[in-house]
Formats: sequence, C-alpha cells, structure tokens
Amino acid sequence: MAKDLLTASDVSMVFGGLKAIVDFNVHIKHGELLGLIGPNGAGKTTAFNMITGVYRPTEGELTFNGKSIVGKKPSEITARGIARTFQNIRLFSELSVLENVKIAYHTRTKYTVAEAVLRLGRYFKEEREIEEKAKKLLAIFHLEKQAHELAKNLPYGAQRRLEIARALAAKPKLLLLDEPAAGMNPQETQELMEMIRWIKKEFGLTILLIEHDMSLVMGICERIYVLEYGEIIAEGTPKEIKENPEVIRAYLGGEA
Repeated sequence: MAKDLLTASDVSMVFGGLKAIVDFNVHIKHGELLGLIGPNGAGKTTAFNMITGVYRPTEGELTFNGKSIVGKKPSEITARGIARTFQNIRLFSELSVLENVKIAYHTRTKYTVAEAVLRLGRYFKEEREIEEKAKKLLAIFHLEKQAHELAKNLPYGAQRRLEIARALAAKPKLLLLDEPAAGMNPQETQELMEMIRWIKKEFGLTILLIEHDMSLVMGICERIYVLEYGEIIAEGTPKEIKENPEVIRAYLGGEA
C-alpha cells in the first residue's frame, strides 16, 4: 500500500477572528491525482498557501515525506519537493520564456557565488546543462519556438503552460495546480487535461489541483476533497462526489 506523501492533520487557519480553514484533514499518497473543489471563498487557495509555507497554520500539523513542514519558508518547502502554480499567473513578464524556466533550475545549482562572478569551470558546465534542460522542458510544452520571446507576449494558454513548465523545473514530488484551466476555452481545457495526465506519468508526480471547471476535475482526478466555509464536507471518487447530497447542495447548486 502506498505511503502518504502529504498529510494535513486537524489544520486550522485563523485571520483575526475569522476561521478561514477549520480542522483540515487530508492525506495524499505517492502518485495520486487529486482535486480540491468548493465554492469561491471556501478556503482552497488558503490551503495551498499553508502547504507551501506562505501562511503558517494557527493549529495542526502538516507533514511531507514524513517530516513536518510547519514554519518552513516557501523556498525550503520548494527544496523539499513541493512546487505550485498560481490562480493569477505569476511569470517574470519582462524575462524571456527560456529565462523563466532557467530561474527555477537555478534554485538547485552547485556552483558558488565566487565561481559565478569569476566565471570559473563549474559555472559554465552547470549553465550549459541548465540551458539544455530548460530547452527540453519547453519542447515538451510546445514552447521551444517562443524560447526567446518575452513571457508577457505569450498568449494566455501558453503562459499557463509556461508556469507549469517552470514549476516542473524545480523537480517536485508534489505539484499543486491552482485553477490551471482558468480563462481557457474548451479545446485548451481538453488539451490541458491530457497534458496533466501525461506529466503525472512522465515525471512520476503526485498532483493536487484546485479547479472550478467540473468537467476537468471529474475527468482526471482519482479522488476529490470538497471544501465549504473552510471545512472538508466530503471526500471520495468523482462518482461518489457527484452523488453526494452535501456536495450537490453546497457546490453544484442543486437540491439534496
């Protein structure tokens, strides 16, 4: 039986007097593709921000690969193997497409500052390797022809793909996707679904995604958690979630 990669145990997040997340309990096994859904304001992005170290939970425990990540900086959590994309695309808009991906690889360079300043042997070797890896990753996402364009000049769908490529450059074990299909047309969404399936298999990833597009969530997720007012109200397979009266009432807008 697969071990848990990420576990959230009785996690709560309070802002002032407002409880944004209450008794959040989640377990994610190696190799799973999970969805986290819920109405606007349910606390989905807050949950991502806790997992990635942007917020420190007020209560509870978060463990990744068996070790606590509570209180760790975002950079430390990335180094441990968690990467994410954002609801609002956060690229380095004035840098090229290639440079955006290379930046993520630079978090794992071995050369020293002195070697970089003095342009010593190991610096050039690593820089060549980073360039090659970045170009290969761009090719996977069909962005190789735009490698030297500014990121801000890419079409919206291509910017989304670039953000995922940059997250993968950090070599994560767990990839968090925050509304990856936002702003995409149906064809782009279908292509995204296929791409997520492919990268999960190709890179051996575990993926947790937040998404409002129910066809995407139901189409690719193996298990789904449903959040309402900061609390998990349901968990199960897409079929179980579709038929859950609480979910129908809270999220799908129907009568239980």
